[in-house]
Amino acid sequence: MGNRPIKKFRSGNIEAAIWLNEREIDGAVIGFKTVSLRRSWRDRDQNIWRDETLNLRKGDLAKVLVVMQKAQEEILLNQNEKEGDDNE
Repeated sequence: MGNRPIKKFRSGNIEAAIWLNEREIDGAVIGFKTVSLRRSWRDRDQNIWRDETLNLRKGDLAKVLVVMQKAQEEILLNQNEKEGDDNE
């Protein structure tokens, strides 16, 4: 049986999973958590499901939240500009 996440969260085609990892440091086993963020979609040309996964450490989470918030603000505050709207 393979390694399984300790918790999963899903919203549509976006999924976050929390993983418990262990590493031996100076003879002691240290546990730490990481997060994988996955986006899946159906490739209609090849009729298969595909996905992309980003693996993050604890220190990355706050940075990801900040940059995503800023990206969302930029898109929502400037939605009247003549840009293509990507509704994937």
